[in-house]
Amino acid sequence: MRRFFSIDYLAALLASILILPSASAAEKVIASKNFTENIILAEIATQILDSSGIVVRHEVNLGGSRILWTALLTGEIAAYPEYTGTLSAEMLAGKKIESDLELRAALEDLGIGMTERIGFNNTYVMGMLEQVAESLNISRISDLQRHPDLAFAFSNEFMDRDDGWTGLRTRYQLPQSNVRGLDHDLAYRGLESKSIDVIDLYSTDAEIEYYRIRSLEDDRNYFPDYYGVYIYRLDEDPALVEGLHRMTGKIDDQLMVTLNAAVKLEGRSEPEVAADFVKQKFSIESDIVERSLFQRFVENTRQHLILVLISLSAAICVAIPLGVVAARLPRCGQIILGISGVLQTIPSLALFVFLIPVLGIGGPPTVVALFIYSLLPIIRNTYSGLHDIPAAIRESALVIGLPAGASLRLVELPLATRSILAGIKTSAVINIGTATLGALIGAGGYGQPILTGIRLDDIGLILEGAIPAAILALLVQGIFEFIERVLLPAPMRFAQTGQRND
Repeated sequence: MRRFFSIDYLAALLASILILPSASAAEKVIASKNFTENIILAEIATQILDSSGIVVRHEVNLGGSRILWTALLTGEIAAYPEYTGTLSAEMLAGKKIESDLELRAALEDLGIGMTERIGFNNTYVMGMLEQVAESLNISRISDLQRHPDLAFAFSNEFMDRDDGWTGLRTRYQLPQSNVRGLDHDLAYRGLESKSIDVIDLYSTDAEIEYYRIRSLEDDRNYFPDYYGVYIYRLDEDPALVEGLHRMTGKIDDQLMVTLNAAVKLEGRSEPEVAADFVKQKFSIESDIVERSLFQRFVENTRQHLILVLISLSAAICVAIPLGVVAARLPRCGQIILGISGVLQTIPSLALFVFLIPVLGIGGPPTVVALFIYSLLPIIRNTYSGLHDIPAAIRESALVIGLPAGASLRLVELPLATRSILAGIKTSAVINIGTATLGALIGAGGYGQPILTGIRLDDIGLILEGAIPAAILALLVQGIFEFIERVLLPAPMRFAQTGQRND
């Protein structure tokens, strides 16, 4: 049985009820990574399964391969589109898999099934602007050895993968030191502006032709084949598996480029592009309902507020008592402040990923992560507010015979109220900003349009999430300033600030 602090468990439970779409036991979740092609493939599968009478939901934009792989192994999702090269070189690294047969057998040992190839091979490619590559006489990856001053920028996942930059650098003995991680979709802008020279590409990217990029020959055969497939849990409904297998051989390289271009260059939505595909290939009519800007705003606001309210409320309930303990027991206080400080330094995305095996995807891990990040400012300010109360005031409380508990409740906490509220206000602002990252693991909120806007290079979508998040932060600041005026009597406010209103 899972055991958590009761407040953590309550937060996770409330988040799972309120944030994630309500799901029956029969609902199947098809997930997708955070790039266009994978979303299209997942949406195609969703529409095929839906036409078969399977209750299915597409969880969009869940992040990188590791997040989805973990979610599949833990049963949070039923299936998602993957690539043979990613499975053999990354997920099953060290097993020396050389064929689809060996790959399928290794997956089955983990309780995972794999369809036959969808048809296209979306391998990694190193790319440069055609005119720059031509001027430097570069046509192969090995040619990059002659130009150590070139600036490289690779997707963050490629930087860390076993089949990514580290192995590529070793295989080709590349001397470049100006290498950085960058969002895949933003890298094209950097290449166009010539602030970077070489990026990693997916061979079916529509932008390759649009930006006139030269794909460099992998002359030492570093990259494996990355054929598109669907992977699924072996204990899934046979009807779901049969539906996924219907995609075998249905999309070749050029068709995949065309589908990607329809979204990235023509501005159509993934569900719309998928609907056209399944109608043409399978005579399936899909009912696609596009939400209006207002509808998206309302839904994103609801999700974001729930994330913030649950995590912040839980943090207040835990952090203020911890701050009191830290002030009353100095040795214990150093431990409390130290632990909360260490927790604050954990990278947010890493913490989200760490929590997925325990709490699944979506709201629960996001709420718990936000709860953890909210602790330090409240604990520290509660401690400081109580610690800085003049000794004379404490002694006065003792002289008039107030017990320790009454002194804390009637004298010390009221005097520390301003400091405590300042800590809560700081936590709330941090919470609102950090909550946007929850969209990477399916929690929704204002991060969803921001991530989609980055992926589609759509400033309007980015602002659709960024502006409400900024306004919400300002609104929260105003609310806490109002609360401060209500809770603190005027004489106390004047005494603490040295100001008065005439």
